[in-house]
Amino acid sequence: MAVQSSTSSSKSQLSKNVSHDHFFVWREFVWGAVAGAFGEGMMHPVDTIKTRIQSQAILNGVKNQKGILQMVRSVWKVDGLKGFYRGVLPGVTGSLATGATYFGVIESTKKWIEDSHPSLEGHWAHFIAGAVGDTLGSIVYVPCEVIKQRMQVQGTITSWTSTALKNGIEIKPGAEIYDYYKGMFHAGCSIWRSQGLRGLYAGYLSTLARDVPFAGLMVVFYEALKDATEYGKQRWISNPKWHVNNSFEGLVLGGLAGGLSAYLTTPLDVVKTRLQVQGSTLRYKGWLDAIYNIWAKEGLEGMFRGSIPRIAWYIPASALTFMAVEFLREHFNERVPNGNLRVPKRKSLQEAT
Repeated sequence: MAVQSSTSSSKSQLSKNVSHDHFFVWREFVWGAVAGAFGEGMMHPVDTIKTRIQSQAILNGVKNQKGILQMVRSVWKVDGLKGFYRGVLPGVTGSLATGATYFGVIESTKKWIEDSHPSLEGHWAHFIAGAVGDTLGSIVYVPCEVIKQRMQVQGTITSWTSTALKNGIEIKPGAEIYDYYKGMFHAGCSIWRSQGLRGLYAGYLSTLARDVPFAGLMVVFYEALKDATEYGKQRWISNPKWHVNNSFEGLVLGGLAGGLSAYLTTPLDVVKTRLQVQGSTLRYKGWLDAIYNIWAKEGLEGMFRGSIPRIAWYIPASALTFMAVEFLREHFNERVPNGNLRVPKRKSLQEAT
């Protein structure tokens, strides 16, 4: 009887631990959503400048494209502060979905890969987890991104009305450009009426082509940097009481991981932006056609156009996002009976190798 009681107690404890693990993973979805929206909201003005720089070839032609400072002055002069925040609502909405799936799926997928496919343990598990998480988030993120970028390009109604005139000749909405969007829902309905589901998911494959490697690389870089940091602590810091705040570590390492990943995937971002900003008259027939035309007409400079504001956006945005996730994990995740924080166990760099 004693043996049966012990076995029953063991099963009950195992069931409770599984329940706690599932609860922990679901919290990652919440923390990821909050952190993603926070990072997007804080850095949206920089994203607006990046989008305008990358898309000006469609609206104004390849020649005489503006640089970063010229674009900042132009937006401020015509639209004021409001122009920098056009499209912030769809941007935050898309980041809520992406952040939730990104961080939530990362933890669950990493654990599943490491348990069921030990040969993929380590950086491969991190890359696959990040790619899967971002792919799932793209279902909501892409329509929001299309709406956001078109609103960013339009600015206020004053600047969009002046854009509709080239050399004194009025361009009909829907030809090279589209009607002015009053807000997120008006934009969504307008795109749906004129282009249907295809319009809302314009550049979907190019978004995946950019975001899957970006998401995978960012997780790999972040985890590698954390492993290197942990190794450095173990090797060079002898004082056991010395502790680096998790939020600060997330801020620094997240920024580095995001900036490096952003630069490497800039050409893919240029293609995605051009495909999503173009109207119903298609300048580019598809992803490969966009790459060919951008390279032929603008060269390497065109492929990396907007790389500085993109990096300038992703370093602080990724830093703030990872900082927020680490902060929320540290302060709000459940604690086990001994009072310690319940977090996934990390291997040291020596154990991993």
